[in-house]
Amino acid sequence: MKRLLYLLHRWAGIALALVMALWFLSGMVMLYVGYPKLTPAEQLQGQAPLRAGPDCCVPLAQALAASGLREPPQWRLMRIGGELRYVFGDGRKAAAAVDARTGQRVPPTPASAALASAAEFAGGAPVQWLGEVTEDAWTHSRALDAHRPLQLVAVDEPAGRWLYVSSRTGEVVRDASRTERTWGWVGAWLHWLHIFRGGAVDAWWTDIVIWLAIAGGVLALSGLVVGLWRWRFSVPYKSGSRSPYRTGLMRWHHLVGLAGGTLALTWVLSGLFSMNPWKIFTADGPKPDRVAFAGGPLRAADAPPAGAVLARLQAEGIEPRLLEWRRVAGQPVVLVHTSASSFLVDANGQALPPLPEATHTAAAQALLPQARIKSHEWLHAYDAHYYAREPHTMTGHRERPLPALRLHFDDPAAHEAVIDPATGALVQLSNRPQRAERWLFAFLHSFDLPVLLNARPAWDAWMLGFSLAGLALSCTGVVLGWRRLRHKFHRGRSSPP
Repeated sequence: MKRLLYLLHRWAGIALALVMALWFLSGMVMLYVGYPKLTPAEQLQGQAPLRAGPDCCVPLAQALAASGLREPPQWRLMRIGGELRYVFGDGRKAAAAVDARTGQRVPPTPASAALASAAEFAGGAPVQWLGEVTEDAWTHSRALDAHRPLQLVAVDEPAGRWLYVSSRTGEVVRDASRTERTWGWVGAWLHWLHIFRGGAVDAWWTDIVIWLAIAGGVLALSGLVVGLWRWRFSVPYKSGSRSPYRTGLMRWHHLVGLAGGTLALTWVLSGLFSMNPWKIFTADGPKPDRVAFAGGPLRAADAPPAGAVLARLQAEGIEPRLLEWRRVAGQPVVLVHTSASSFLVDANGQALPPLPEATHTAAAQALLPQARIKSHEWLHAYDAHYYAREPHTMTGHRERPLPALRLHFDDPAAHEAVIDPATGALVQLSNRPQRAERWLFAFLHSFDLPVLLNARPAWDAWMLGFSLAGLALSCTGVVLGWRRLRHKFHRGRSSPP
């Protein structure tokens, strides 16, 4: 049995030690440089102020009909390339833009329109068109499928951003700075094995990552067991050492493996859990109904008219950058985004006060009508399940406002809903399996409890320290594996026929 386990660890290490080393190296890069994304804050920063002219705006019903989309859940008004446009979509597969002045659907975005949009987004900086791309190294995201192909524009600025412009709506949907593109090759691109994305094996990318992570877990577990077997806890070896390896890389590999093997094992397994293999973190039973939570779908007939809302805001000296139509507890409203804040207004453009707790609770009950809300709590500080991360991280684009209202349901999946009282938005919805994933993936992979994230630079030292230990363990494995293969190769060549 021991012999078989030794052989398993040896040959698994020869096959996977380099992959493990690259995972640890790229993970350290991702602590500080993430995969490119356009966060809500970056989008607002690039949006030009909306100003109502005498011919703004055509009725929403007319714009919806021109869009060609059937009941899209997202309605926005924004300025794109100097023109006011309604933008409709579902956030995943469909997107369309309609000129708010003429009511005509905007045709596919040519290079000239992409340049105008990018220049406005970049604050007037010089721009250069680089071409049209369907998908490249920095746009592997299903959220961009509705906007492909993308027009790629470079901005002449210190950050050296590339802006990706939607061919459907003309808006900027992603930015990638020079730093993100440079470090990304040894960071997110390498860590997420994007070498297998966008090519002939793209359909098998998920399976490749899952099975490599499983194999890495087998390697780490077998090494930990072998290392403990080889360590003399009571009587040392004749050399006086408790490790059979007195010098050289084998000794370092043994000692580092004993010290950091458990962390290496939990780290690679947490990476596996990030892929939700075989849907183990997907809850059974009824799914929450977000449309019911809103009080029904959006209807153009009772939606606040854009012209009236803009005129009222302009009269009050407010410069909105983005308008979003929503239903909050059944009431049609507009979410106004400025450079400094976001707030709700009614059909007359009048700012709405925060809705009472009872209203939010009644709306949330419609999420799961077969369950009941058994308890609630007000969040005035972040905790283990509701917290914000830095923008460059995987979840850094998610908005986590405070204070917030958290409601607990008594359904079999133990759903929890978090509502922003200022906007009535459902900012987080989770169930028991997803909260288990939070610990098995997010915590074990990045130790992201708020109390730890706030203890910097101690958190950085811990993350870099155990990552360096994992890198050292993997690199010694690479060298030892290479030596083993070279020895077998030379022995095979020198043996007599």
